[in-house]
Amino acid sequence: MHDNLIQQALQYLPHQLAELVARVERQANCLGQKAYLVGGIIRDMLLDCPNCDLDIVVEGDAMLLAREITKTTEAKTLASHSRFGTAKLGYKSFIIDLSTARRESYPERGALPAVAPGTIEEDLARRDFTINSMAICLSPCHYGELLDPFDGKEDLEQKLIRILHPQSFQDDATRILRAIRYEQRLDFRLEKETSRLLKQDIPMLDTISGDRLRHELELIFREKYPEKILNRLDKLNILQYLSPHLKAGRRLASNFNKARLLVSASQLPSLYLCLFIYPLEEEGVKQFTHRFKIPAKQTRLLIDTVRIKKQMALLSNPCIKNSEVYFLLCNYTLLSIQANSIASTSEGARGALELYLRKLRHIKPVLTGETLQKLGIPIGPEIGKTLQFLLKEKLDDKAKTRKQEEQLVLSTAKPYRKEGNDLHPPVA
Repeated sequence: MHDNLIQQALQYLPHQLAELVARVERQANCLGQKAYLVGGIIRDMLLDCPNCDLDIVVEGDAMLLAREITKTTEAKTLASHSRFGTAKLGYKSFIIDLSTARRESYPERGALPAVAPGTIEEDLARRDFTINSMAICLSPCHYGELLDPFDGKEDLEQKLIRILHPQSFQDDATRILRAIRYEQRLDFRLEKETSRLLKQDIPMLDTISGDRLRHELELIFREKYPEKILNRLDKLNILQYLSPHLKAGRRLASNFNKARLLVSASQLPSLYLCLFIYPLEEEGVKQFTHRFKIPAKQTRLLIDTVRIKKQMALLSNPCIKNSEVYFLLCNYTLLSIQANSIASTSEGARGALELYLRKLRHIKPVLTGETLQKLGIPIGPEIGKTLQFLLKEKLDDKAKTRKQEEQLVLSTAKPYRKEGNDLHPPVA
């Protein structure tokens, strides 16, 4: 007897998503296709964990189904890949993935698979773990029935992460990282043979491209507690295959905890990455960004992080002026400064960094280029020099009001005068 989970699914899903599932089912039926709700949504429903991203597989043409759905809903096509027969549709508060059921084969270790249209059974067989290899049928003849060819529901009940076949990690070694991510997120454990094969196949991570490894690292940093995953990877000696000089541990966990209190959720993954690479020197960071194909914007963030670290002796000087702190840091990215304020072991340096973040970076002179012209300073380089001088004085509390700024300008600038056609600028 097959489990029928449709009522549970419809109660689990938000009303708008439940309506969309029903619409997909009707549209697929009209096109003569069989549709299935698959993967993580089934796993999380059975665990009673929230998940609003739908993954639907069709025995048929997913691209055609996606086009028909966009005609009758507010969906926007975010991405489509004809090679894999997939389409990603975006709604206001959720995403739906539509894909054609397919079978896969791996032409070589670590490469992307060769794909061909297949059955739902073949599609489930290509997946990573038993708990992700379940489906609910949305076709009328078996509506709501659970397809569970690898006993994923039982593994959920036993809290086990289990691969589908012995070659799984060799076919795609990114599954090693995903296994640990699921294990730590769900508080599960690796099934005994899965654990043995995972440890055996760790060297297969060398077959994975930097882009794909970076994607897995990004997914780790989007988890609620990424330090748990990194710590487990460290204990399994997996981190050395990502970067030989990186470590996890209590200090990293403490820094991640601080990060969660200081920045928004959208900034956390980037800040986590800065804290993760903090022990490296600049050359090590360059090797890391090259290995993982880190984009230019994030590369600058990481390089800034370790360059600021070199300034700790200056920043920890109790006699350092506010203006010196400002001009030492103003050209660095904010998150790199934030990372140093969290990770630095120098109390004095942390104080200077936090002062910059909290106060100094917001200070600006009241006078502008226009008002400086009215005080007699002509358009040109002297305007910029004077504004820079005013900012320095204001940072050091020597010009607290507009009047004091004007007095500084007038007292430090020589009068302008014309002699023939020559204009003699003041010297600040």
